[in-house]
Amino acid sequence: MEIFVAGEQDHQTTVSVPAHPAVISPQDPTLVIGSSLTAACTVNTDSHLSAEDLYWTLNGRRLPAESYKVLNATTLSVALAHLNGSKQQSGDNLVCHSRDGGILAGSCLYVGLPPEKPVNITCWSKNMKDLTCKWAPGTEGETYLHTNYTLKYKLRWYGRDNTCQEYHTAGPYSCHIPKDLALFTPYEIWVEASNRLGVAVSDVVMLDVLDVVTTDPPADVHVSRVGDLEDQLSVRWTSPPALKDFLFQAKYQIQYRVEDSSEWKVVDDVGNQTSCRLAGLRPGTVYFVQVRCNPFGIYGSKKSGIWSDWSNPTAASTPRSERIPGVCDPKSGEQNSTLRRELKQFFGWVKKHAYGCSNLSIKLYDQWRVWLQKSHKTRNQVGSTQR
Repeated sequence: MEIFVAGEQDHQTTVSVPAHPAVISPQDPTLVIGSSLTAACTVNTDSHLSAEDLYWTLNGRRLPAESYKVLNATTLSVALAHLNGSKQQSGDNLVCHSRDGGILAGSCLYVGLPPEKPVNITCWSKNMKDLTCKWAPGTEGETYLHTNYTLKYKLRWYGRDNTCQEYHTAGPYSCHIPKDLALFTPYEIWVEASNRLGVAVSDVVMLDVLDVVTTDPPADVHVSRVGDLEDQLSVRWTSPPALKDFLFQAKYQIQYRVEDSSEWKVVDDVGNQTSCRLAGLRPGTVYFVQVRCNPFGIYGSKKSGIWSDWSNPTAASTPRSERIPGVCDPKSGEQNSTLRRELKQFFGWVKKHAYGCSNLSIKLYDQWRVWLQKSHKTRNQVGSTQR
């Protein structure tokens, strides 16, 4: 092959460039899974090779000779049937070799599926100035081809299309819009998926930034004992700092579990307090506790808000029971039996209402529990001295 290069004073210089020893056709095809392909390798006549001197490999594996066909003296074809998805998104390597193993030409095979419509778009804002959205790639997900996902958004009535730029901030299918968002105005948000086989567009989601505000988990979670009360723990935390300057309310949830269990129990009715008393716990047991926050009512928003992540687990143990095993309560008179029955009823009522962090019932419950434990200690001490 010869090309001409311009030189000084507009003279042309002829430079010899070696031709490719062979070419493959079709070159870099894109195919749907299950398709068949016949590819041909034609060697340059200057290479002094013939079709009988050639063989094929796919991803480094030699293809069987029975799939070959000599089309003419310089062309050898290979037939590939029922192709599977590409092993890698950059394509499968179909290579034509000379008899001695030399590489003569190559082609990339892109075998996969067109993208599906992205689904499950969810968005949240941490400071009312930004927005993070994530989505799922569709029911199947895997296309076996490099697939681009583009999140787009615009003001609902009069905005122009904008494209999100910061991808993979909250997982593989996510994007972060850091600033320049309007409040009190709904946005339209959607995701476009595209690859070599087509384009798919999600449904449009409409939202107001004020309706999707969340926070970081509550900070400084502390769990401690409540004096000698063997079935209670006190939980305290501080509000997330990010939204202190905004007009909003917050509600909290607590979940806790014992050390040797994976089952969490949830306390829903904490309200907007930043402390709670857990009652009805097992004595001498280690508990793990977590707290999360849900801001709502920001600048009058009617939406319920989005729960934050749970705080990191905080551990504490309840006091061990000081009752002496095998010591029976002394017999009591009828008056004590009546009092015990009334206290048992009172205990059931208080325990039921204290579970949800009711301050009034907790105060009464504390008084009753202190009295009860002192009573048990006195009885145990009397029992010990009489034995």
